[in-house]
Parts: sequence; C-alpha cells; structure tokens
Amino acid sequence: MPRGIVYEEIDEYIDGLANRGDAALMAVEKQGMDEGWPIVGPAEGSLLHILARSVRAKRVLELGTAIGYSGTWLARALVDGGELTTVEHSADTAAIARRNFEKTGVASKVKILVGNAQTVLRDVKGPFDLVFNDIDKAGYPEVLEPCVERVRVGGLLVTDNVLWRGDVARKSRSAETAAIRTYNERLAKDPRMIAAIVPLRDGVSIASKIHD
Repeated sequence: MPRGIVYEEIDEYIDGLANRGDAALMAVEKQGMDEGWPIVGPAEGSLLHILARSVRAKRVLELGTAIGYSGTWLARALVDGGELTTVEHSADTAAIARRNFEKTGVASKVKILVGNAQTVLRDVKGPFDLVFNDIDKAGYPEVLEPCVERVRVGGLLVTDNVLWRGDVARKSRSAETAAIRTYNERLAKDPRMIAAIVPLRDGVSIASKIHD
C-alpha cells in the first residue's frame, strides 16, 4: 500500500470537513472515485478555489484537465468575464470533461485545448493570474519554465503531487520521483518565485511570482 503524506486519521478529518460544492460537482467527484480518475478531491479543490479567488483571477491556465473536477473549482472562482484555459492530452478524456463542465454550469467560461501540454504551451499566451500544473509527473521539469513565464507578477503557480507519496524525501529512483524532485528544487531556487509546499493529499506546491 502506498504511504500517505500525513496520518490517515488527519487525512480523513480534513476530507470530512471539506466543502464539496453543489450536487453537480459532487456527481463529478463520485464519477472520479467510481471510475478511478485522478481527481484532486474536495479539500484540494477548495484550496484551488480559494487561491483563485484570492488573486481575483480572470485568466487561469490548467495543465491536466482529466474529467473537469479541478477545472470546475477553478472556473467557479473566476471574476466576471473570466476564462479558464485547460489542456488535456486525450481527446476522449477532454470530451468527458466538456460534458462535466456543461453539467456544472461553467462550460461558457472554459476553453479546452487537446494535446501534449509541453507542445500546446508554445501557442498559449500569458499572462495568467493562476496556473495549475497537474500533468504526467515525468513532464514536470519541461513545463516549469513555460509556466513561470506565463504567470503574471503577483500571480500563482500551483502544482499537484509534489510529494509523490513521500518518495521525494526517500531514495526512490523512479522517473516520476526524479522529475518531481528536479521540479521542486528548480522552483525553490528560482529568484522570480517564492514557493511553499503544503502537505495536503499528495503535496501541493504554491508559488507566488514576485518579479519577472
């Protein structure tokens, strides 16, 4: 069994208190759990929503749409006239997300781009108020610089799974662990950013851009 980041009872306590949104969003959460999709869950979804609201986000970029769960939390936090641009590598998965965005009432605020995030990013123009990175972990180092470049000064770069079941602090040699370690270390040393890691779920990195 994979080891968690915090004690199981703490995880359950946090999850039990988490805001789960309305019936439409809870249905997407249930779909994610029932079908084994990698959704962020309600505690992290709430955190994403709070962060987007805190910077009064009008433009948000998400890398890794999955079925649209995290995207709904982000889209619902946008100021009037705001837009979420979300990138999903699988056309089939993007179609599921599109249906879920319709169900959760945010489809008019969301633009889905289909393709490999590293490639699609070349044609995505910033600045964004918030960027949420949740792609395949081996690709983290490659997207770091494009993400930092596209965040406005005062904006946030938020990254999921940065503790990777705690393996980043152990002697694991997997490609994913090595990639996440590289990403975390580069971000920590980047003079443009101030970053902190929150041990929520599988580890969430929150970085504020202080200058270009």
